[in-house]
Amino acid sequence: MSAVKLYGRASSDFGAKLAETQALLQRVGSEFSPLALACSLGAEDMVLVHLLHRLATPASIFVLETGKLHTETLALIVQIESRYGFKLDLYRPQPGAGEAFEQAHGLDAMYKSQDLRKACCGVRKMEPLARALAGKKAWITGLRREQSQARAQVELIEADGRDRHKINPLARWTTGDVWHYIGQQAIPYNALHDQFFPSIGCAPCTRAVTLGEDFRSGRWWWESESAKECGLHVKDSASSIIPIKEVTA
Repeated sequence: MSAVKLYGRASSDFGAKLAETQALLQRVGSEFSPLALACSLGAEDMVLVHLLHRLATPASIFVLETGKLHTETLALIVQIESRYGFKLDLYRPQPGAGEAFEQAHGLDAMYKSQDLRKACCGVRKMEPLARALAGKKAWITGLRREQSQARAQVELIEADGRDRHKINPLARWTTGDVWHYIGQQAIPYNALHDQFFPSIGCAPCTRAVTLGEDFRSGRWWWESESAKECGLHVKDSASSIIPIKEVTA
């Protein structure tokens, strides 16, 4: 069964949430420049790519191409560029950095300790993200409150502590809302979603889930729930992310 048929159930207030999201994207498009979408190629980001294109929001779209993405994930890049007629900005690890990490710690380093797993994320995600966000006034993400305990308090607009703002237009959306919109608009999505991969990251760190398992249980499944972030969206003293209700540019 396709993910659309399995999950596509809009909430009773979906229309209001969609209107809120569209208004927010139009607002940040006029208030924050330069603006970018951090596109993980997950279902939420497919919705955001579609909305940004539909609303003609002036935002660039980048992908962290870690060198460890599934073949199905990489195929989606081609589909997006073909459908919407623009090129995605791909940010990769520094030349040789991934290879040097593997030579020093092994191909299975992420399974050996949480520190090594986070170090791998640092090489493949965090450093490229810093380059992608350099000079940006704000960035858009597909974070939703329903995704995990760590994201339950995410705000529509947050300060990320680096003289930038983080925009989470789908914060209030449910999984059913996301898949309802994908089905309604015939939006392309990662084929792995049809194979019970609700949350997709790098291939070594992602597995399919079984009925009844948590949405994020397929990510870093060997670690505790509280550790299941790569660093991109961690709220801590270093990032100084402060939730705010209203922002003036």
